[in-house]
Amino acid sequence: MLKTRVWRVDAARPDPSAIREAAEVLRGGGLVAFPTETVYGLGADAYNASAVRRIFEVKGRPPDNPLIVHISRLEQLEELASSLPPAAEELARAFWPGPLTIVVPRSPRVPDEVTASLPKVAVRMPAHKVALALIEELGSPIAAPSANLSGRPSPTSAEHVLRDLGGRVEGILDAGDTLYGVESTIVDLTSEPPVLLRPGALPLERIEHVLGVKVSVPEFARGLREAEVALAPGMRYRHYAPRAAMVVVESSDYGDLARVARTVARLALEEVRRGRRVCVLCTDETLGYYSEAAAEGVGLKSLGTREDPFTIARNLFRRLREVDDEGYEFVVAEGVEERGLGLAIMNRLRKASGFNIIRV
Repeated sequence: MLKTRVWRVDAARPDPSAIREAAEVLRGGGLVAFPTETVYGLGADAYNASAVRRIFEVKGRPPDNPLIVHISRLEQLEELASSLPPAAEELARAFWPGPLTIVVPRSPRVPDEVTASLPKVAVRMPAHKVALALIEELGSPIAAPSANLSGRPSPTSAEHVLRDLGGRVEGILDAGDTLYGVESTIVDLTSEPPVLLRPGALPLERIEHVLGVKVSVPEFARGLREAEVALAPGMRYRHYAPRAAMVVVESSDYGDLARVARTVARLALEEVRRGRRVCVLCTDETLGYYSEAAAEGVGLKSLGTREDPFTIARNLFRRLREVDDEGYEFVVAEGVEERGLGLAIMNRLRKASGFNIIRV
């Protein structure tokens, strides 16, 4: 077992010596977890194939699930891509640094291990000073999935990383909690029109406004089914999941929250009466509907208010981890409207449940 070193750094002014030490670990083929504005990533030098293979081994990640390459300068995008669609430059100018990943044709320089041997590569420039400083100090792009065991909720703090990967990786740069709490949005620019591969912290509507075209949204991007081929992270396999069994209750009309809550409460009480420890993931607006369920032992966790989807997204993975920490065996989660960040929230909830969805 490795001794995992933790460097605590200021998110706004990271200690240059800590960044240098972490970059030296990467340069030597080691793995370092680092914060981004979305979630913590598990990084390796993107051009070091053996180091990248270790990412898959450490996480227990299927080898056909490609990684995102993180850059700090646009010149690095030109190194990674064999050609750049005009849309790539438009989106980079509008949203980088930021929580957007673009998929472009891959340069021969990119190892097969990074892309799962696909002819495309996923690239983004994170909006976090620690991440950017680490890439700059290394002098090379960093390949990084989320810094968690494969399938588990993504880590939004260094503590989450340490719980999952402590003793498995060489180091963790700890800069506190991440901002968004859900991963980047991934758009494939090799298709016409562009295709949403994964909704994330950047709402789809903003991307469409910049491009001036509608982006195709397949069912797997909504979290309604698994993709046949993983063209980008999060498209196949159960993701973001607690150890507890989980069901999501959705509605075509979230104006009638009482109807949603009645179904959630019924499902929760049925499981409690079977002797299971049950938790409801609800919202501030519906907490009051669950007094009877709470009286019978159902745990309640609010994700936040429906008026602020940013807060719901930021809390989601933390709450899913709390469910396991507190020993719950079954989770019933309320759905939210699929608009703005709601699309990313529903993608994560549906995949966390293993597509176990009830519609009312």
